Amino acid sequence: MSRHPIGDRAMTDAERQARHRAAQAAGMPVIRIRRPIDRRGRAQRWDDTVATLVSLQAEYAAWLETMPEATRDSATGDALQAVVDLDLDDLIAIRPPRGFGRD
Repeated sequence: MSRHPIGDRAMTDAERQARHRAAQAAGMPVIRIRRPIDRRGRAQRWDDTVATLVSLQAEYAAWLETMPEATRDSATGDALQAVVDLDLDDLIAIRPPRGFGRD
């Protein structure tokens, strides 16, 4: 996502660097925005991902059911049918290992 220019045009690299150095010299605090760390374990991420796949498959099945009969033979209908036909039971049944010393 791009940011809008502060003035009427975008700053050059030299202007941006000069603004940064002036802010450092003035003692302005540095603001760093960090993304939140995903603290879920691998097993929880696996469960969440499988649950997402199952819900998406249900959404695609509903989409396929509401499609007009004439468009079910199209590329979209074929792709939806392929997703609906996937057997996710094996993925649901898998329990990933917890890791060294925690089995």
